[in-house]
Amino acid sequence: MPHQTTITERGSFAIARCSCGWTGPARRSRDRARTDAQTHNPPLAVPSGI
Repeated sequence: MPHQTTITERGSFAIARCSCGWTGPARRSRDRARTDAQTHNPPLAVPSGI
């Protein structure tokens, strides 16, 4: 099952969170929180033989 990341904003800062329980570093800029979420949630690999 793929991870589902979200960005939670608090004032001018944001935190990346994932359905697996992972939480990115606190008090990030919105752009940095988005990057944290994308880094945590890499694209799914396609199994060979398909």
